[in-house]
Amino acid sequence: MNGIPTIAVRDLADDAVVIDVREDEEWAAGRAPAAVHIVLGEFVVRLAELPTDATIAVICRSGARSGRVVEWLTAQGIDAVNVEGGMQAWAAAGKPMVGEQDSPYVA
Repeated sequence: MNGIPTIAVRDLADDAVVIDVREDEEWAAGRAPAAVHIVLGEFVVRLAELPTDATIAVICRSGARSGRVVEWLTAQGIDAVNVEGGMQAWAAAGKPMVGEQDSPYVA
């Protein structure tokens, strides 16, 4: 995915707009506290929900799905970055996470 704008987890601002494109089960297992959940399959139809006044950081489990979303968003002229390493990198960096009690996060 060369040429796709990326950002490292450690470089994300605490108030960054994070869109999580993982499936419902992945979301329930663990997510960034302020993330907005828009599964990949619903992304295009929910495009109007994205903020227009900030860079959008897109995250998935490893960075592959979110990379495709960022590629599409930037082609639409939307300021977006792929969170490098996804939630695996988020968890490894010790960033705060929330989730459902019965769904343990597996990076």
